[in-house]
Amino acid sequence: MYRIFLVEDNEEQRRELIRFLEQALYETVTPEGDRDIPDQIRTAHPDLVLMDICLPGTSGLELCRKIRQDQQVPVIFLTGRASSMDELNGMLSGADDYIVKPYCAPVLLARIAAVLKRCAPSGEHAGAEHSAFRTCGEVTLDLLDGTLSFRENKTELTRTEQKICGRLFENAGRIVSREELLDELWDSQIFIDDNTLSVNIARIRKKLLEIGAGEMIRTRRGQGYQI
Repeated sequence: MYRIFLVEDNEEQRRELIRFLEQALYETVTPEGDRDIPDQIRTAHPDLVLMDICLPGTSGLELCRKIRQDQQVPVIFLTGRASSMDELNGMLSGADDYIVKPYCAPVLLARIAAVLKRCAPSGEHAGAEHSAFRTCGEVTLDLLDGTLSFRENKTELTRTEQKICGRLFENAGRIVSREELLDELWDSQIFIDDNTLSVNIARIRKKLLEIGAGEMIRTRRGQGYQI
């Protein structure tokens, strides 16, 4: 799972971004207290920094320049400053991309995935692609629009179904325990019990059958599920 360090001082926008990114199966980290942000980033070892420019007491441009002194982590500015000069200054400060608010959610995910892919060390590009799409056989889980597709057929998933499918697809071929799935959902603030998990698995199976993908999810009695 990719880790994104999010620097956004607007509490409402920060909460919205955290929900959105975690729904797309990214791990999010935010600054704590008054500690130096570049130092916190160095400690957190994120795969990407998503940062506003207008921050209290400092500037995202200055923070990016400090990060670039000794860190190669990719940085994307997500800001309301929309002039061409603002964008130029952002890129000159060392940013890898510049996105203007209000953003289109699927486009933001696509550009995050593109930066991760472009900045990944050699041999790791496939993992960046999978931040938005996961494939098992001919079935694709699309995290941009929350769907499962098989050949020409597609079905929509609820947020809970998407999180379950994401964990199963990430671990294709391996048995994923019910406890692991429940922990994944609770960590994402989706509060369900064991019976509700069974209901969601049944719904996912039905949707897979409806698009012609067959019985992908196998129950391993006493152990969990496997695709």
